Amino acid sequence: MTDTSTVKSENGISRRSFIAGVGGMAFCVAVGSDGVRLMSQAQANTLANAFVTPWVRIAPDGTVTILTAGAEMGQGSMTSLPLIVAEEMDADWSRVVLEWAPADPSIYGYKDPFGTQQLMWIVGSRAVQLYYTQLRTAGAQVRKVLVANAAQKWGVDPASLRTEPGVVINPASGQRLSYGEIAAFGSIPAQLPAVDPKELKARKDFRLIGKSVPRRDIPGKVNGTAQYAIDVILPGMVYASMLHSPVHDAQAKVWENMPPTRPAAQPESWNDAQVKAMKGVLGIVKLPNGLAVVADSFENAKAGRNALKVNWKKAKAEGFDSARAMEDYVRIHDDPKAQAATLESKGDVKAAFAGAARTYKAEFRSDYGYHAQMEPLNAVARLNDAGDKIEIWEGSQAPDESVKAVAQALGFRANQVAFNQCLMGGGFGRRSLGDYAAECALIAREVRRPVKLIWTREEDIAQGMFRPQSFQCLEAATDASGKVTGWKHCVVGDGEFLLITGIKIPYYNVPNQHIERRGVSHGVKLKHWRAVGHVFNVFAIESMVDRMAADQGMDPIEFRFERMGASPKARKVFEELARMSDYKAKRPEGRAVGISITERSGSLGAGAVEVSLDRGTGKIRVHKVWVAVDGGLIVQPEAARHNVESAIIYGLSSVLHERVTIKDGAVEQSNFHDYNLMRMSDLPEEMQVRFVDVDTRPTGLGEIGNPFIAGAISNAVFRLTGKRLEHLPFTPDKVLATLKA
Repeated sequence: MTDTSTVKSENGISRRSFIAGVGGMAFCVAVGSDGVRLMSQAQANTLANAFVTPWVRIAPDGTVTILTAGAEMGQGSMTSLPLIVAEEMDADWSRVVLEWAPADPSIYGYKDPFGTQQLMWIVGSRAVQLYYTQLRTAGAQVRKVLVANAAQKWGVDPASLRTEPGVVINPASGQRLSYGEIAAFGSIPAQLPAVDPKELKARKDFRLIGKSVPRRDIPGKVNGTAQYAIDVILPGMVYASMLHSPVHDAQAKVWENMPPTRPAAQPESWNDAQVKAMKGVLGIVKLPNGLAVVADSFENAKAGRNALKVNWKKAKAEGFDSARAMEDYVRIHDDPKAQAATLESKGDVKAAFAGAARTYKAEFRSDYGYHAQMEPLNAVARLNDAGDKIEIWEGSQAPDESVKAVAQALGFRANQVAFNQCLMGGGFGRRSLGDYAAECALIAREVRRPVKLIWTREEDIAQGMFRPQSFQCLEAATDASGKVTGWKHCVVGDGEFLLITGIKIPYYNVPNQHIERRGVSHGVKLKHWRAVGHVFNVFAIESMVDRMAADQGMDPIEFRFERMGASPKARKVFEELARMSDYKAKRPEGRAVGISITERSGSLGAGAVEVSLDRGTGKIRVHKVWVAVDGGLIVQPEAARHNVESAIIYGLSSVLHERVTIKDGAVEQSNFHDYNLMRMSDLPEEMQVRFVDVDTRPTGLGEIGNPFIAGAISNAVFRLTGKRLEHLPFTPDKVLATLKA
């Protein structure tokens, strides 16, 4: 590769100079079936064909460099993961430097909780949750080695020594050795010491975990030095803008760990000569799924892209109408012969309904939703002169997936792709495929120059990989005492895995359950979206529960406790919610409170909103939001709270404003003038987030603030109006129609 000095890492240290550093102690990491384990360089050298990279490096000047596998999109993973290592090392955090980990899941990945792969995907709030124990163990091993070296130098028993941040201390003599001093003379044994879980720090001894430490990405974002892929400039670089078929053409269903194949609606003919004659346009590159206009500036590339007139091959979604499809979903649900996949089967549902004192039934609908990340999708690619290696700059939630996508597109092996992780201006699930990085690589190979590809906002919305739309039918049966004894839930739509997350109810003890999915396929591109199916599934579940509570004249929280059999964990978060929101207090005239459970990535919570409604315009205003969360041990409280607040705002925007509609296979919205996002003026006056104090393994917090929003708002509006909102999003026109019904 040619010189990369124009591109610096977040901390001003290039990865190349880090790996080539001299002196000090370098610990290596390997990931196997037993998780992350440290090894010495001597061990690493004996492992034939092993991919081993420094994980922790201690320099003689006391600088501790820790690599972070936590892709950063504002949630704080870039800081939280190295902090876990530093805690068990007893490192001086002020002397810690962070570097991105290479895109190598065999070394830096975690074990996929749904399979056997090693992944680096930062999705589903997995980062701290899945790396936590492994990184603590790795940090503890480094600390043991440092203590052993100090003990050998002083001729004492290692067990007699202790550490403080960055220092090994001999309490008997008062001698002290800094980690930097030890690095200057120390060695790493061929066999690193084992760490018994009992040897890990007790919670009471934490110096970093559980304390709010400033995130390392914030200063650069404030002073403008933070580097996103869109900021990268390389010598001789050109710019590209993509145009894909307006009609969607997804060729595969979306499952966890199995991205959809590349859309295949190809261009047949276009006004080639006209566009090439435009100012600054250097050429047009035909890709399997569209056209890229290449120019000397992005403005000229965008102008060329906007001028393209293309005849496209027929796409799979041709003729698809999202409104008509929703009607089809109802027919599919009602068809006893329609294919269904059982998701939960428990007890005897038929008997529960046959013997019920009372039954309930309700239907719910949810429209498509767009990720709406702030930074447009973009990547930079540079092919070497020989044409057999490529370097990529991208802000990716899953650098391993980007490497895979680029390699597959070019027919390369993974080791022919050098990946440079950048910060992300929002991801929400969309930045975990690497499809646009693969496009950039193909363009770079064609033009033989470094290329920066930027999708326009119009292209991003038109080619959005959406939260799927869905139709849901719920039925419940109660016995003579009012307890819920039977539960049926069916969701219909496209997307398979994307439809079913959050549909089960382990937090409620209903003895007889049948939960199923009925699928269709439209050719519309779909993708994981912040909290995925929990958004519409929890909405339907909690709206149904509230409906039964109102019918039985019970307080909604008490109904969940007495009639739904809420689990101890659920009881705890609802009790905390009631305290923090002063749940039973009288509200101002024209306002009401609604509640909902919220669940995602192992975390469980309870949320409430206080709303008002303009009956003339149909506009709902959310004034206050409270949420109590059991998220296990909170590694970084302030960052965790901000994550939940962010998800609350994201949820409010999607529930009250955001809607994608598709007609004849093409998205009708084109930019933020007709895809409406919540404005600053509509933010709640107050948001309170409280974490229940528990000492269990951390669970995911980046999405837990989203799932409860819809149910809580719907339940609050019912208390104001006596009407039930059953179709997401709750746009003013839908609210008015409900009020008039």
